[in-house]
Amino acid sequence: MDKEVSSLKHLFVTVFLSNFAIMVVNPAIIDITMDAICPSQDKCSLAIYLSGFQQAIVGLGSMLLMPLIGNLSDVYGRKALLTIPVTLLIFPSVIMAYRRTTNYFYAYYVVRTLTGMVSDTGIQCLPIAYAADCMPEGKRASAIGIVAGVGSAAFVCSTFAVRFLSTAQIFLVSSISSSAAAIYMTIFLEDSNRHINTDEDPVNQPILLANNANECTSDSSPKNIPPFYHVICLLKSSTTLLLATAISFLYGLAEGGIQTPFLYFLRARFGYNKDNLAVLMLICYGGATFSQLILVPRLAPIIGEETILCLALIAGFSNMLIDSIAWVAWVPYVVALFPMFLFLAKPALQSIVSKQVGPNEQGIAQGCISGISSFANILSPFIYSPLTDLFLSERAPFNYPGFSMFCIGLAWLIAIIPSVMIRFGTCDSRHKIRDILC
Repeated sequence: MDKEVSSLKHLFVTVFLSNFAIMVVNPAIIDITMDAICPSQDKCSLAIYLSGFQQAIVGLGSMLLMPLIGNLSDVYGRKALLTIPVTLLIFPSVIMAYRRTTNYFYAYYVVRTLTGMVSDTGIQCLPIAYAADCMPEGKRASAIGIVAGVGSAAFVCSTFAVRFLSTAQIFLVSSISSSAAAIYMTIFLEDSNRHINTDEDPVNQPILLANNANECTSDSSPKNIPPFYHVICLLKSSTTLLLATAISFLYGLAEGGIQTPFLYFLRARFGYNKDNLAVLMLICYGGATFSQLILVPRLAPIIGEETILCLALIAGFSNMLIDSIAWVAWVPYVVALFPMFLFLAKPALQSIVSKQVGPNEQGIAQGCISGISSFANILSPFIYSPLTDLFLSERAPFNYPGFSMFCIGLAWLIAIIPSVMIRFGTCDSRHKIRDILC
């Protein structure tokens, strides 16, 4: 156990540095995009649609690649596959650190879109599978919550740093942080799943190696099983996994709405700039860090991940409802503490999923959930970007500038329905999964 704890500590450092590199640029990218393509303007439809298009392409790539990367990590090890997204983080920031003219912005835009397909979701998915490898089921929710909390802590630190950095320094710091993450991981992080012995307990055998005479089982090596075929079999194996997939889709749909449209809404509605967004994110992720590091390890054994998931989704809807009717600029700051509970949804869902599969399928299971969420991120810009642009313009059918924000929260509200079914239904054990597989 000491070895596993030591490995997790090195994982936390890698996750922190990688997330810091991603998130330190977020408060500044809106201003950079506007200055590059719509200088001296507070509203710019092209910037909204361009950002939405990037988000959709990144989501499409993640949807296709994450199950494959997760499956490969089950076979070849977490570290080998985690090296890819961590290394790819370096290139976009280097471009903007060198120069930020319009041509360089478009170069950054293309490179960031291509690398984001792997790095954005890969850095969230693979560490969760790594943590699940290292911890027994009883402690898995705490480990996954801490991984999420370290990511949120990186956001807090990066957002705080933005207040003291110029735009040029922001991308330089991002380049240094991503390079440090790749070097540190290469030197110190050990692989997690080489020690797994699935012969000791038949429950820990991979689902697709079960001795069932049906179309989804196979006596071949996991290397020979197509990852998308594996995904289909996993989803058909458990009602809980199907419900988790529905929740992941709806959560990703709403999450995509707050990535870009929400920021443009705040800029157009209240004139928020880089510093305003940095303060808002600092409040938001400060609360999220506290809840993920402190509340999840304490609440999960008492009320269970299913109850945490329901409460988190309710908090998400309440947050966007109030933001949608905000009448002055300070209201978003006040309700920014709601994500302290909202951000408990992902670790709770990931913990639920991790308990439905064996150790050799953590990567494919987490990759599947991440891929579904990424698919929702593809659809999100096509829904919320036009809606945000419409209700912020004079063409709005009725006077409700925050209507698109309300619709974002509506996705979280709908997700409560399948989450309640998990909470009060009968969760499938892996024994049952193996009996009813496909």
